[in-house]
Amino acid sequence: MRQFTPVKAVCAIVAQAIVVVLVSGNVRAEVAADVLKAEADRVATVKKISSCTIAVFGQGSAGGGSGVVISPDGYALSNFHVVKPSGDAMKCGMDDGKLYDAVVVGIDPTGDVAMLKLLGRDNFPTAELGDSDQVQVGDWAFAVGNPFLLATDFTPTVAFGIISGVHRYQYPAGTILEYADCLQTDAAINPGNSGGPLFNADGELIGINGRGSFEKRGRVNVGVGYAISINQIKHFMGYLKSGRIVDHATIGATASTDEDGRVVVDQILSSSDAFRRGVRIDDEIVRFGGRTIRTVNGFKNVMGIYPKGWRVPLTYRRDGETYNAWIRLTGNHSEGQLVELVAGKPRQPPGGPKPKEGDKPGKDKGERPKIDPSQVLKKKQAMPKIVKDHFKKKKGYANYYFNELHQQRVWRSLLNSGDFQNLPAQWVLTGSVRTEAGGGEARIELGPKLGKADLPNFLASADFDDELGDRLDPPATGGLLVALHVWQRLLLRGIDDFGEVYYLGTAPLPEREGQFDVLVGIHGGVETRFFFDSESGRMLALEMFPEDYTDPCELYFHDYREVDGRFLPGRLEVRHGEDRYGDFQFKTFVFENVRE
Repeated sequence: MRQFTPVKAVCAIVAQAIVVVLVSGNVRAEVAADVLKAEADRVATVKKISSCTIAVFGQGSAGGGSGVVISPDGYALSNFHVVKPSGDAMKCGMDDGKLYDAVVVGIDPTGDVAMLKLLGRDNFPTAELGDSDQVQVGDWAFAVGNPFLLATDFTPTVAFGIISGVHRYQYPAGTILEYADCLQTDAAINPGNSGGPLFNADGELIGINGRGSFEKRGRVNVGVGYAISINQIKHFMGYLKSGRIVDHATIGATASTDEDGRVVVDQILSSSDAFRRGVRIDDEIVRFGGRTIRTVNGFKNVMGIYPKGWRVPLTYRRDGETYNAWIRLTGNHSEGQLVELVAGKPRQPPGGPKPKEGDKPGKDKGERPKIDPSQVLKKKQAMPKIVKDHFKKKKGYANYYFNELHQQRVWRSLLNSGDFQNLPAQWVLTGSVRTEAGGGEARIELGPKLGKADLPNFLASADFDDELGDRLDPPATGGLLVALHVWQRLLLRGIDDFGEVYYLGTAPLPEREGQFDVLVGIHGGVETRFFFDSESGRMLALEMFPEDYTDPCELYFHDYREVDGRFLPGRLEVRHGEDRYGDFQFKTFVFENVRE
């Protein structure tokens, strides 16, 4: 239930707040206690939200912007268009009057979001993340930042207003930027506010300020500003921490409104996951990502808040019958296209007046020292050592250092289940299987070069020497033996010797709550996504893709138990496409002394 706080009640009670009392011919105003409390609450909220807001400055540029710290160890959010001109390293000022070194972590060029990491301390003041889906038109809002680079001591400017609109969608205008699911506010957002936080009346972060409508002369706000919703950013948070250049998603289909006002599919790619799940032209889109779809704009809006590679529930209707499916989203751009677009000439961020040359920092009596941005930005300097220690350049990444950091974190966590790298490479798994066709005993052999499966109705084998994409036995599994082979290979060899491995970020699994760490491994021409529980470190699932634009073989691991000091799954669920192939119950694991 939404709370009606004293701060939000100010307008409702202000007309009754002042009692005029005549004393000796003089007029004295006595303010109601509710108004005084609301004022005190607002002052406390402003103090809280100012402490975690940052002013962002890039070396060698007169531009600037704002941001907000979201974790005590210094992770912060800003706009892509603020960070891009700043390069890989920047300076960030906080209202403690100090200037901190910062490094780029990950970028979302389409959604205009960037993640930074401030360096130099491990106890930064942080913003509390809110729920932007609960925001309503008329709610109070605070826009915080550094408009026109006015905060020479880094104390941010706070603007107070209301939420003017929710779930706004703006089509791309000649750029890759696409603002979906935005919050609109009349709180003043001016050049320099870009990347700064938008808070609700309780001091919870509900958005990152981005676009504003400006009067052409002087670029002054006219009362229409847009913030990227924090719930959209939550979807991308794990991807941004991966150090990658991340992309937004599409289902591989477009929609239009038919003569009856329904939102229907008018084009669809036969290679898309939506097509494989049964969606066809003229099907009505009923719900997507948990939201009811009533307009094409609304459909674009909700589709724009998801990252490439996520699976999202879709409900569609045909001839009066309703169907439900989980749709695997593809990207708006290829990886090469996205890298090229990011490498192009950046659009300069709205930055306010250029600092005058010759201005010098000084002290005002009784005040903190003021820092002139012209001294921060005067010339491009060598990357400080503390930044160098947190940066690694690699094509296709914003900062590969953070990708390696999370690869190692996930791998170390997996080792809590046991060290498999000293095991022999020949494994024999025995037990039973239950499939749609029946059940019975099952025996699976996994070796470095060959895999075999003795199942109730089929004998299968797969050669692991060469390309693995065409080894799809047993039938209807999408390549069970290959999927088990890459699972075993990761456990035996680790991330350093598996093949190409990178950290994707966090993503959901169908029918499970939360998001999970994902490592992507490429070996033998197939791509595999490994899903891990962030708390236990155990592998929950994997998806092995034999080739692009095909359904993967999906393995779900359950009922872990200890085997010779290592934890292995006692139950394995196998799915392919929309079908559940079967359930394996393993009784024994035998590791034979035949090493790879």
